[in-house]
Amino acid sequence: MTPQRVTLITLGVADLAVAKAFYARLGWQEHSAQEGVAFYQMNGLALALFGLADLATDQGRAGAALGTGAVTFAQNFATEAAVDAAFEAALAAGATALKRPEEVFWGGYSGYWADLDGHVWEVTMNPFWPLDADGSLRLPK
Repeated sequence: MTPQRVTLITLGVADLAVAKAFYARLGWQEHSAQEGVAFYQMNGLALALFGLADLATDQGRAGAALGTGAVTFAQNFATEAAVDAAFEAALAAGATALKRPEEVFWGGYSGYWADLDGHVWEVTMNPFWPLDADGSLRLPK
């Protein structure tokens, strides 16, 4: 087994139906659902949306007040125009703008938005990290 990997990211959400509708407006297609959780296939991993109370119980912390934490999820794009389009699509779907895309100190182009539950997403173009044809990121050697 390769220890340096992630196969599933789970986001705790206040209202699963509302969260699913938000991600559908972004163009995400639900792969499968079970009672209280929705799954989305991504490039080499999956994303799950899970009700906050159910997630706390599943973690063995029933009744815990779960927050969004200090985590940012990033989507890399090949061009600044694609970053701008993704940012505007998120806002049109109901996201909150945190920082409009702009040129950044490290030489790329980046902006941030938050989903309905406050999970922060970065949309970025990094000229030092070319993307595979399917949008996958492989760090250069």
